[in-house]
Parts: sequence; structure tokens; C-alpha cells
Amino acid sequence: MTALNKFFLLFLVLSFCSVSNLLATEEYAGSTGQECSVCHLDSAGGGELTAAGEGYALSLGSDKAVSSSSKPSTVSRGFRLLVGYLHILFGFFWFGTILYVHLILKPGYASQGLPRGEVKLGLVSILIMGVTGAILFAYRVPDASMLVETRFGILLLLKIILYLILVCSALIAVFVIGPRLRRKHAATMDLGTGDLSLEELAQFDGKEGRAGYIAYKGSIYDVSNSTKWKNGTHMGRHLAGGDQTTLLGQAPHGEEMVLRMPKVGKLRGDEPVGLTPPQKLFYSMAYLNLGFVLLIILILACWKWL
Repeated sequence: MTALNKFFLLFLVLSFCSVSNLLATEEYAGSTGQECSVCHLDSAGGGELTAAGEGYALSLGSDKAVSSSSKPSTVSRGFRLLVGYLHILFGFFWFGTILYVHLILKPGYASQGLPRGEVKLGLVSILIMGVTGAILFAYRVPDASMLVETRFGILLLLKIILYLILVCSALIAVFVIGPRLRRKHAATMDLGTGDLSLEELAQFDGKEGRAGYIAYKGSIYDVSNSTKWKNGTHMGRHLAGGDQTTLLGQAPHGEEMVLRMPKVGKLRGDEPVGLTPPQKLFYSMAYLNLGFVLLIILILACWKWL
């Protein structure tokens, strides 16, 4: 046995004698030079023990250590796997929707009211993530002190706090801001026919059962019933809800195709009125939520690779 091994053995003996309860922390791993993965199956620490971890736990003679080192049954393993799978799956649904809407579609996509399908998926995802997260927490955190004394626990605590902030933000968006945006949108749609500004015209995009209007040379035409403007899109390039005067010059046909459509009003030259207070709040919360999602993803990366 080398001098280094003798020193290490003496160090372990003294360490065992100086503790009364098992509390494997990152400080212990740092002092021994061992990684968390030596004692834990999860490289981030916490949870089920390896054979070496079980041996260390038994050597302490602690009832808490022995109980924590016992292997779960096959049924328990399967249940934990299912719970973890659902937690990750619905996390993908919720966070993926947030990332897609904010980075690809932009918040303006939902600035007239949140789509019902996405609202339902978001609420279901929040509920399932909360329930499965609580179950996993009970498995992985036998002692609440882990939340402030280990790197795994501190990162988990930060993740929980960010999740709760996101939940509060989602509930405010769905039950407070969303209804206000829908009321504003409904008031605009009640205009029916008549003179419209560019901002008002944008509401008539021909999608989800809405009427499809286009402007041409200061007049507004209804293309809702035209087979060439199905779902508010013409030839995959032109969209209802905007001024098509300039774009018509690129079309293979003349203005007669537009002039044959029902005329419903004129385009007003109003100055842009800007965002309403509910829209400003919605935009602010939208980008704030995006930042929280990115922070949670960073925490997950730290668990595995830091």
C-alpha cells in the first residue's frame, strides 16, 4: 500500500468517525476528489446509489443511510420511469410551444387572443408537469436540506421557482390578459363593412373563420368566398388583411381580378395607434417567459455537464 493510499484510508476513517448521519454533499466529493457518479447513478448526485455508494452508506451504520440505499422494486422503477417520461414529454410540449411562438411566429401571433388549442395544451402540460414533478421530488429529495446544501438541490430549487413563476404568468395570460385581447379583437371584427385602417384591416385575414379582406388602390375588397383566396392565402404568397396594391404588379393577371370582388369600404390613412396596455403587458410577459424557459434549459444542462 502506497503512502498516498494510507493517507486516503486514514482520511476516510477519520471522516467516518466525525459524522453521525449520512449527508453526501458536493463538499465531500470535492474533499475526496471523487465525482458524484461514484456513489450515485445520476452524475449530478442524489437519488439511487451505486454499489460503491451502498457500501459507503452501510459502512456508516446509519438507519437513514441503509433505508436510502435499498433498491426499489421493479414496479417502483417502472412507475418512476413512467412519471419521468411524462414529466419530460409535457415539458417539451409546453416549452416547445413557448419557443416556437416567441422565436418563429412572434408574440403578435397571439396578440388578438390566445388560440384555444394552445391554451388547453398549455394548461394540461402545466398540470401534468406539476403532479409528476412533485412525485419525482419525493423520490429524489428525501431530506429538504438537500435543496440548500447540494448543487443538485440548489439547481432543483431554482428550477422549481422558475416553474412557479411561469405558472403564475400563464394563468394571468389565460384568465386576465387573454379575455381583454379577445374583447378588443371582437370589437374590431364587429366593424363588419366600412372604412378601415391598416391596423383594422389586418384583423380580416381569412383564417379560423374570419372574413378575408384586401386593399387595392385605397378600396377594400372581400375575398372570403373566392376559391383563389382559401384560408386567406392566394397562390401561397399573398395574404389577406393587407394592402395588395404594390404586389398586384407582380401578378400574371390585371386588376380586373380584384375589381370583380365585392367592395366593402375604403382604406383610411390613420396613423398607427400603437399597442394597447393589454398588448404591451402581453408582449412583456411573453419575452420574460422566453427568458425563464432558457434559464430552465440552462439548469438542465448544468445538471448533466457542469
